[in-house]
Order: sequence, then structure tokens, then C-alpha cells
Amino acid sequence: MKTLTPKPGEITQAWYLVDATGMTLGRLSTRVASILAGKNKPYYVPNIDCGDYVVIINAEKVRLTGLKTMQKVYQTYSGYPSGRKEIPFAKVLEEHPERVIAHAVKGMLPKTTLGNAMFKKLKVYAGSEHPHSAQQPVELKLLEN
Repeated sequence: MKTLTPKPGEITQAWYLVDATGMTLGRLSTRVASILAGKNKPYYVPNIDCGDYVVIINAEKVRLTGLKTMQKVYQTYSGYPSGRKEIPFAKVLEEHPERVIAHAVKGMLPKTTLGNAMFKKLKVYAGSEHPHSAQQPVELKLLEN
């Protein structure tokens, strides 16, 4: 038996369109991260970027369960004393809704240059319009369980 590793020229990358309306943030993010990594393909290899492009629309309509909408906080730290900033989820969703999904998906990808290449294939938009109609993305129905 031989394990066949696909060459970079043999990998085909499709474009998928995902509507985030009413979807739970975590479930949406895990499924999108696996598509970006290429785990939905039969020739998945962990050291080669064989994932697909994903366009997410209606990012402002994503939801969280329970009290997380009021309790979730994004933290940054500059490294200086008293350099910690806390931004509540509701404020981030109001001002930059695409960052909510991008932050969740990026945390589920590898923390390497390969993970950075996978993350660049994610396109998130707040509204229902996107500039990627020339790529003819296939609408992907992610089941909400």
C-alpha cells in the first residue's frame, strides 16, 4: 500500500458561500475551519494547504447561546503595565461584525504559516452583498444541530 500525497498542482480549490443568518457562532466556526483546512476532501494532508475558499455573508446575524451575548469579552494585551483592553461581544458585533467570525475561525486553525495561508481564504462580510460573484461560489448549507 502506498500513501498518495497530492502535488500542489493537483489540488483544486472550490469557492463556497455560507449564510450566517441565525447560526450559532461556534458551530459555524468549526465547520468553516474544517473546510479551510481541507478536511472535507478525501486527499487531506495536514502539511499541505488543500482547503477551499469560504465566503461568509450576513455576519451581523450570527448568534450565541445562553448569556454569552452579555458575558463574552474579547481581551487584548499590549505588554505594558495596565495595557489590557476588554471589549464586550455586543460592541464588537455592533461595530465590526465580521471580526467576530474571523476571530473564532482563526482560533481553530493551526498557529503556523500554513494556518495563516488557510485564514487568508476566509472572506467575511457583514451584509448580504459580496464582491466574489465572479468566482461563482457554491452555496453551502451547514446544518444547525
